[in-house]
Amino acid sequence: MLGIRTPPRGPESDEAEKPFWISYSDLMTALMVLFLVAMSVSLFSITQKVISGPEEHRKKVDVCMAEVEEMTRRDFPGVEVKGHSVSFGTLALFATNKHKLDQAAEATLRSYVPRVLDLARSRGCGEVFKRVIVEGFASQSGTYIHNLNLSLQRAERVLCALLDPGVGEPLSESDRRDVRNLFLVGGSSFNALKSTDAESQRIELKLEFLGYGETRETIREAPLDQTLTCPLDR
Repeated sequence: MLGIRTPPRGPESDEAEKPFWISYSDLMTALMVLFLVAMSVSLFSITQKVISGPEEHRKKVDVCMAEVEEMTRRDFPGVEVKGHSVSFGTLALFATNKHKLDQAAEATLRSYVPRVLDLARSRGCGEVFKRVIVEGFASQSGTYIHNLNLSLQRAERVLCALLDPGVGEPLSESDRRDVRNLFLVGGSSFNALKSTDAESQRIELKLEFLGYGETRETIREAPLDQTLTCPLDR
């Protein structure tokens, strides 16, 4: 009698499948790889911040100067912005060997400077603005030291015109305080000459900005002069 043959049955086992255990060396290798990946990501992030920081700072300075240039071109024909310098051209020239400005030139300065201060106090410019250098210039006539002193007097004359509270339309108290705290004077003798002596006898405002990471200096508060006699007129 023919019967149905079945394949032989393997030995039965009650043991469960054995779990997979990673070796200690493989585990340490995996952890080291994860550590290196994390470090690489962190270093890349830090490097990007270091690189982008100065670039973002420079962009803020550029935006601020663009605002100054736009305001100047729109509202003050004849005043020119080149780089970080503001030149008043024929609107603020001095007679030969003189440090006085005429009333029209002083009025132009008292109209223009508050507009620059408004921008310097704005949110964007205020983060990077540092100060203004009022720089006087002289022609090539005369000795170097004589012209250096004359150019300094011309720069000082500008501050006298801005800080005088007794003129017809003086700067506001807050503007005069900012001029006192943020403006410095400098003289260039007969450096940076123009094409003619008359054009060389001028003043310029040079706007300076904080460097990346530079902190603003503490300004000592003091009362403003309620009356002013320019030392150049004594």
